[in-house]
Amino acid sequence: MNLDDLNPSQREAVLCSDAPSLVIAGAGSGKTRVLTYKIAYLLEQGMQPWNILALTFTNKAAREMRERIATLVSSEKASSLWMGTFHSIFARILRTEGHRLGYDTNYTIYDTDDSKSLIRLILREMCLDEKIYKPTAVQNRISAAKNRLVLPSAYSSVREFRESDDMAKRTLMPEIYQRYQNRCKQANAMDFDDLLLNTWLLFDRNPEVAEQWQDRFHFVLVDEYQDTNFAQHQIIRLLTNRRQRVCVVGDDAQSIYSFRGADIDNILRFQETYPGARLFKLERNYRSTQTIVNAAGSLIRNNREQIAKQVFSEKEVGNPIALFPAYSDIDEANIILREVQKAHRSGIPYKDMTVLYRTNAQSRKIEDAFLHGRVPYHIYAGMSFYQREEIKDLLCYLRLSVNPYDEESLRRIINKPTRGIGDTTVRKLFLEARKTDKPVWDVLGSGSCPDVNAGTLTRLKTFYDMMAGFHESATADDAHTLAMRIAKESGLMQHVFSGHDPDDISKQENMQEMLDGIANFVQDSREQGLGTSLGDFLQEASLATDFDRNDIDKDDDSVNMMTIHSAKGLEFPIVFITGLEEGLFPSEMTSDSPRALEEERRLFYVAITRAERQVVLTYAKSRFRNGKMEYSRPSRFIREIPQQYYSPLRLPQGGETVQRQTPRVEQRLKPIRPQSAGSFVPPSRPSFTPPSAHSAGGITPSPSRGREEVGAVLSVGTPVVHERFGRGIVQALEGTGIDAKATVQFENAGTKVLMLRFAKLTVL
Repeated sequence: MNLDDLNPSQREAVLCSDAPSLVIAGAGSGKTRVLTYKIAYLLEQGMQPWNILALTFTNKAAREMRERIATLVSSEKASSLWMGTFHSIFARILRTEGHRLGYDTNYTIYDTDDSKSLIRLILREMCLDEKIYKPTAVQNRISAAKNRLVLPSAYSSVREFRESDDMAKRTLMPEIYQRYQNRCKQANAMDFDDLLLNTWLLFDRNPEVAEQWQDRFHFVLVDEYQDTNFAQHQIIRLLTNRRQRVCVVGDDAQSIYSFRGADIDNILRFQETYPGARLFKLERNYRSTQTIVNAAGSLIRNNREQIAKQVFSEKEVGNPIALFPAYSDIDEANIILREVQKAHRSGIPYKDMTVLYRTNAQSRKIEDAFLHGRVPYHIYAGMSFYQREEIKDLLCYLRLSVNPYDEESLRRIINKPTRGIGDTTVRKLFLEARKTDKPVWDVLGSGSCPDVNAGTLTRLKTFYDMMAGFHESATADDAHTLAMRIAKESGLMQHVFSGHDPDDISKQENMQEMLDGIANFVQDSREQGLGTSLGDFLQEASLATDFDRNDIDKDDDSVNMMTIHSAKGLEFPIVFITGLEEGLFPSEMTSDSPRALEEERRLFYVAITRAERQVVLTYAKSRFRNGKMEYSRPSRFIREIPQQYYSPLRLPQGGETVQRQTPRVEQRLKPIRPQSAGSFVPPSRPSFTPPSAHSAGGITPSPSRGREEVGAVLSVGTPVVHERFGRGIVQALEGTGIDAKATVQFENAGTKVLMLRFAKLTVL
């Protein structure tokens, strides 16, 4: 091992072995190198591998460190280390010591599905309404209690839990939690959270056992310490209480998982927990250009709760940050598509480009743009918008309303949400259809089915009557009107919107995005004189859900798409960060919480620091929400990055938008080649006037020109603005009166033929 391979800050952190140490590792600063070299150094100093405990958050991180250590010392020593995830290491300890808590050595570990299945069974035994006591919500609450080391007997004494349960009408949570723990114990089983809770109980209730493991581990190292929760922090304290030989590595500026229980105070207060602890700062960034590093540093300095650091880069200055305003979320997606296509034509592989968004719901419009533009993409650590459970459920209702003979859709939603039609009844229904050679829909409509009791037949008829009513309206109502009715009358809307947990909020955002997308489809189709029925929409949606990607080598060259949370720990040459608007990023849920707002800022910091060569920011002046266009203000985070790091333009202030032209990514996103920030000359492009705070998102029409008069002043070549498609030029006019149409070439949305009586056009 050659310590000269380390920079001075890294080397200093590695050599400290006689005191607790906190290593603050800025983004891209080589924290894994420090951890691996430190373990190798301890081994070279004579410490035995089985006396070293190294805790990580992923098996991948543990595997990578072990492999690196093997190259520095030996494979034999590396394999003897106690190294792994919190859960794997604690499961190993509990295999040996679990009998002290009443568990057999061969206890079972329940995964998430096992846990949820048991919870669902308990809810049924207690005759509880799963619309109120949703299994996922109950599971999340039990998990939160365990991660805070709250036992069932103490659950009711936690005011936060009690008040939240009262609000959600889940007053029986303490009993459910107790029953769940009893059943796990009877089954000699632990869930993932029990591995933490029981390890803490083991050490807390058995001081002599805690001492034995303190003697075993002479040195404890922890990766990603900013992501630890209360339980993990307390276990580490118990293990290191005697020797105080502990080294934790992390970055408070990248603490973004409070919704999972992570507590930033663990890293911020480390030196209070371990008096005399030494602080080391890894401030050299090896990943990104100077512009990206300096911009990210300027942003995060706005946070009050942080450990001050001066991260720097010795790479080239690099390209300035590009900022693209859009008239609407549709325009934003088209801008991203345009810039990705331009960059690809300039020689940049698709796989070098990544699109990040704050919420999963934002992916739909970008996916649609990529699909229509034939740009290959891959949803990382997630699923396509149209494959999400709540979206598939709604789509199946819509499909069945148009085509009652769609058996797969019927099978999926006949008991969603729960309406007392169980799997056994569904099997009998389909069996009868096969026996009589009739469609299942016809058997359902007959009102009879062998071996099905009267009560269940009544429920089947109620479902049939509801779907038949939807079917009758499928051609009479437009897609959005009928979709809203289906979502409400089917119970889906109430089911999805009844929860308050993070998973519930995400599903609600997705459902609203889907309904807004249908409303947008109706509006677009009406303006273009096309069909607006539910069948028309489903035909359009099938292009997204059934797109044939066989001609695209997704694995080799496709644009990455993911939430910012999913991107943590990854890096990409070019990063697009979308939806930078107040209420979206930062989230509207942070408006009353300075602490939550600071986490949103850290999330933006994480997004920026994923980029190696280029950051592209986008925001929309208006976004389709709740069935209508709503005005959006640019995110405060845009203005918190000094203007010097952007391409030449004037930044938005408050409710206004960029006044000068925005540079084209094509001119900057070249195959890797150093470029000074001052060498870029933006293309000439007309400026545009920002919308007023009362505008629906496009340019505010002149008082003298209402929509009725727009057609009279249009001519070929007239510049116009559309509230969703943005700026364009009239290419052709045809027809008169209510049949008048205009062909408009939009900058980002392509060519559209619009019915003037419906089109929301404003003459510039």
